[in-house]
Amino acid sequence: MSQDHLPPVRPFLGSEYPQTPPEQALFQIIPAPFEATVSYGGGTAAGPEAILAASDQLERYDGTSCPGDGGIHTWPEVDCRGTPREVLPRIGQAIGEALGAHGDRPVPVLLGGEHSITAPAVAAVADHLRHTTGEEFPLGVIQIDAHADLRQEYEGSTLSHASVMRRIHQDLGIPVIQLGVRALCTEEADYRKMKAGPSLTWYDGADLVPPGASPFPFPRFPFPENFPHRVYLTLDVDGLDPSLCPATGTPVPGGLGWYQTLDLLGWICAQRELIAFDLVELAPIPGFHAADYAAAELVYRIMGMISRSRTT
Repeated sequence: MSQDHLPPVRPFLGSEYPQTPPEQALFQIIPAPFEATVSYGGGTAAGPEAILAASDQLERYDGTSCPGDGGIHTWPEVDCRGTPREVLPRIGQAIGEALGAHGDRPVPVLLGGEHSITAPAVAAVADHLRHTTGEEFPLGVIQIDAHADLRQEYEGSTLSHASVMRRIHQDLGIPVIQLGVRALCTEEADYRKMKAGPSLTWYDGADLVPPGASPFPFPRFPFPENFPHRVYLTLDVDGLDPSLCPATGTPVPGGLGWYQTLDLLGWICAQRELIAFDLVELAPIPGFHAADYAAAELVYRIMGMISRSRTT
């Protein structure tokens, strides 16, 4: 992903941190404004720019530490012109280049765009780990989402946003934990039943916060036996409750609240090594900045959890 012929991009939290050279930056921000298979509300192509713009309003101190002190490099937007079969490999290539830019375990942070971008990103991270660790199965995926995204295909496409976790679990052979799902079809429910086990586990919305239960202390989910230590987190903003983030294509009631989300993420980072993550499906609403800011804040909070986990 050569930067020589691409337009400049607004750096993440550029109001507080100058752009760090990629070889010195812990966090490698990769905007991927891809939108081709959305099936209800549109607008996810504008998500990365909205997150980057909102990041200028963040404080460098996240309440516990200053995650940006590890260095932030924001890459030019991935060229998302073309069909899914043309664009998705470019996203994998971008992730691979970011992973090779910094010698000490850089953290790719992919900003979407629709959820289909996650599959090539996961594949690139898994390939990188296989080459650097020699392990055959070095990576697990944790998904926070309102939808299971386990359809074999949707609207004629196997590369749909509604099929992304099927591609990761079935085609890439990577174990998946699904968190917060509140909407799935019978095909997805059947696939879950057929594949239930250490490689496919779920704790749906009602499992995490049972109806009528106090939200605190937040329920802790157990990791399946032998689930990989290194994980990729994919966070679809519709996993959050629409009262917190209505700016998404298919909002579903009953999602996670702000502090519930942070507590859940903190639990994940305490149990596993989070080595890459994405935030997808933000569809900005013109003039409504709250959701954009929440997405940017969430990205930075996750960066903070990662940076602190490396110093403990």
